[in-house]
Amino acid sequence: MIKFLKCKIELSKKVFKPRIETEYWVGKAIKDVRMLKCSNVRVLDVFAGTGCIGIAILKNIKNANVDFVDISKEAIEQIKINLKLNKIEQKRYEIFQSNLFEKIKGRKYNFIFANPPYVALNRIGEVQKEVLKKEPSQALFAGKDGLFWIKKFFFQTKRYLKRGGKIFMEFDPKQKVGIKKILKKDSNPPTTLPSKARAPKLKFEFKKDQFKKFRWLKITI
Repeated sequence: MIKFLKCKIELSKKVFKPRIETEYWVGKAIKDVRMLKCSNVRVLDVFAGTGCIGIAILKNIKNANVDFVDISKEAIEQIKINLKLNKIEQKRYEIFQSNLFEKIKGRKYNFIFANPPYVALNRIGEVQKEVLKKEPSQALFAGKDGLFWIKKFFFQTKRYLKRGGKIFMEFDPKQKVGIKKILKKDSNPPTTLPSKARAPKLKFEFKKDQFKKFRWLKITI
């Protein structure tokens, strides 16, 4: 059992253990969520793992409703346990075992939170042996450069955001340059397309964690 922004998070299903860097940036991002003045704030916690991010939002923001998405059966079971442990009302959340957005098509959110697998296979030698031993590989690794899931996420995510919506995402500090290239390409659609066919431009900002490393990203549509 660990604490995450004053929430109780159990780890019995051996899903990815929340990190202190994640707790830091989620605490910062929750302040943005609080600023939205509406009766029903719709939030998606994708790659949800233990559910710690979505649960922290539900505990801290009374008018929030959260959808939890993870591909792992173990993660889905862990999310259910942790929601009960924190006494969250069932009417305030839904849980989906889904490969990214497959099971939630047609839904739109004010905020999307993502902590995807981002460890590059070509950097496996830098990962602590204890982490490799204890953490599920599915929650760690994301292709040769670590960007496999991040690219898939970016490609699909905009259609699930309401106008003016925001995305918050964690990443490896060494991926900042690669992610910036992806986002710049995405935020400059071909001018040959008619205006109605062009995706809305992205505004993005890289932010640092408590150790002064670029660790999370804020995107506004």
